[in-house]
Order: sequence, then structure tokens, then C-alpha cells
Amino acid sequence: QVQLVEAGGGLVQPGGSLRLSCAASGSVLRINAMGWYRQAPGKERELVATITSGGAINYVDSVKGRFTISRDNAKNTVYLQMNSLNPEDTAVYYCNAEIVTGLYDLHYWGKGTLVTVSS
Repeated sequence: QVQLVEAGGGLVQPGGSLRLSCAASGSVLRINAMGWYRQAPGKERELVATITSGGAINYVDSVKGRFTISRDNAKNTVYLQMNSLNPEDTAVYYCNAEIVTGLYDLHYWGKGTLVTVSS
């Protein structure tokens, strides 16, 4: 009874920017952390960025200085501002959230949003 819905993916030229959003809905009692993962063709899914309820942030080295993760707790939403995009950023980006729904404390996944960086 929890759903994560991503938005903001699309086609962008190298050097461009996109902002992804992920909103959690349903039986959300508390969100301990939210983050973004990505999976490029032929590659394993990797962590991109995470943010905890206390504001602790982590990025994969390849996006440091270019991507910014933020949150709006009132809206149960996490954002990923992606600047200076390059073709290596092309991937399906998945939202992930650790959500407490009462008896359960689980990691939920969104269905993904495709980001394509190409000229």
C-alpha cells in the first residue's frame, strides 16, 4: 500500500540539466531515507545519491559536484537535480525509500524513469 512515482526523465543534450522527483504515497507512517539508483544498459544497478530523514547525504563519486539531492518531507518527495550531464549518465533512474508503515520497515522501489543524454 505504498507507491513511489518518479517523474522528470527525458532526453537531454550533453552538458544539460534535468530534475527528477519521486513522491511517496499510501500508508506512509515515516520515511527514514530516500534515494536514487540507476541502471545503464549492460550494467549493474548502482546507488546514485541518498538522503536520510536527518539530512545526511551520500553520492556516488561519479556525480559529486554535478548532482544535488534534496527532500521535502511535508510532500514525502525527494528530488535529484542533475547538472552537467554526460552520456555516461544515461540510465533508468529508480527511486528508493525506506518506509515505515506500522509493522513493517521496508525498502520500496519506483518503476523508474529513463534519462538519455545524447547529442
